[in-house]
Amino acid sequence: MSYLFTSESVSEGHPDKVADQISDAILDEFLRQDPDSKVACETLVTTGLVVVAGEVKSKAYVDVQSVARNVIRRIGYTKAEYKFEAESCGILSALHEQSPDINQGVERQSPEEQGAGDQGMMFGYATRETDNYMPLALDLSHRLLRELAAIRKGGKEMTYLRPDAKSQVTIRYADDNTPEAIDTIVVSTQHDDFDESEAGMLKCISEDIRNILIPRVKAGLSADVQKLFTDQITYHINPTGKFVIGGPHGDSGLTGRKIIVDTYGGKGAHGGGLFRVKTPRRLTVQQLMLLVISLKTW
Repeated sequence: MSYLFTSESVSEGHPDKVADQISDAILDEFLRQDPDSKVACETLVTTGLVVVAGEVKSKAYVDVQSVARNVIRRIGYTKAEYKFEAESCGILSALHEQSPDINQGVERQSPEEQGAGDQGMMFGYATRETDNYMPLALDLSHRLLRELAAIRKGGKEMTYLRPDAKSQVTIRYADDNTPEAIDTIVVSTQHDDFDESEAGMLKCISEDIRNILIPRVKAGLSADVQKLFTDQITYHINPTGKFVIGGPHGDSGLTGRKIIVDTYGGKGAHGGGLFRVKTPRRLTVQQLMLLVISLKTW
């Protein structure tokens, strides 16, 4: 008997993803300056405010404010009406020295005996459904939002788009676990306020998603996956209606709150921890091996 499977994704402007990207950028800058840095960095974002906290041991100096503002600017939060804007938001840093108790487990005299500062479980997963070995529903969800961001930043079409967005794709599978068709696509995108009625606004967004976004996504897919796009797909475009207030002003965002989006979209198992914003030495050898295994097909 056939069955349905659904995965979701969130855009770079989603508040949790804003937090993830700020933490990642700070980590990257520490490693750029000092490859031996030990970093665990968390971020909270809300209306007009970024709070960065965590533990660091490094010879590097990182301008946290500058790094965070560059990330926010790149994402597209550059207008005052968003209530969260790169140049004016407050940024608080509470980074402090790594605990010596943790550090003694990480740094050993012999590199071969190097330990990890924490315990954790990570699961690798791969599938032949896509060329990048990721589950199809998740891959399509990601592609929808990457292309939506490209359209927004291109500035020629759908000029009302704002950075926050979410997608969801449901695939119908056959008895042998092969994809038969796309059953449902959900896209919710933040947008400017329209002068026209809400019904007219939603009609415009829906038509643009179907006639601009979907064809652009399909064009980047293999012929086999393109065949899954049929006339029977159910579309839910901004199903709750108006979506002007969004991003960190609409909801607070936290690092590590999208671990399923970051991994396999609900396929396979998950250990419960996030893979990002920690330097490799915070991971055990076994965890690193599982990450390598996840790149291989079954």
